[in-house]
Amino acid sequence: MSYANLSGRTAVVTGAASGIGEAVALHLAAEGARVALLARRADRLDALVEKIRAGGGEALAVAADVTDDTSVEAARDRIHEAFGGVDLVVNNAGVMLPNPIEEGRLDEWQRMLDTNVTGVLRVIRAFGAGLVAAAGEGRTADLVNISSIGAHVPFPNYAVYGATKAAVTYLSQSLRTEFGPRDVRVTNIEPGLTETELKTHVDSAELSGQLDGMFEVIGGLAAADVADVVAYVASRPRHVNLRQIMVLPTRQA
Repeated sequence: MSYANLSGRTAVVTGAASGIGEAVALHLAAEGARVALLARRADRLDALVEKIRAGGGEALAVAADVTDDTSVEAARDRIHEAFGGVDLVVNNAGVMLPNPIEEGRLDEWQRMLDTNVTGVLRVIRAFGAGLVAAAGEGRTADLVNISSIGAHVPFPNYAVYGATKAAVTYLSQSLRTEFGPRDVRVTNIEPGLTETELKTHVDSAELSGQLDGMFEVIGGLAAADVADVVAYVASRPRHVNLRQIMVLPTRQA
């Protein structure tokens, strides 16, 4: 679906090297938005920029790690230099490392917290003031956080991942009290089963098999399905905030 009023927007998409982030970047660029792509894998970002430019879009690859303060700040400075102000931020970078809690994998817990929670906060710190400034100039300004159905529905062995996503969902809700009065919209999107690289992060053969079985029985969303939801919410009239959307495959309860 086409959303013409996205033309002229300037967007930042984290986790843009694959999956939902890549699909969001492609969709926004196709609608006429300038898109800054943030992720760690520079080669994947460069390939995506070439694809967007081949389609007539405008994009900038910025290799950055959301778990590193300096990296995020440098990315912000580079984007401001190239594109000026930003009026749409899609916080999508995330990792999913399920394992039984009793295994006590502190390194995995820390990685999920650093990426899924603190990484989101770093990006908000970097670009939040720009969103407020854009709204103050009368432009549409959006912060879109990608959470997960796991924020609400518990799955065995996914406790820490679900907790990080519950934090994102609550953060989004609370931020509306700070950003909303200044005309910055905050949207929290919670996808269900979606075909992305997240399932390749699962290092347990048993858990990986369980996940494959769920996809086989239920079927998964395509990353482009979630990207379409992002584009839809960002294209609503400036006074309309779709605050929270849970998007699931039809067979997922």
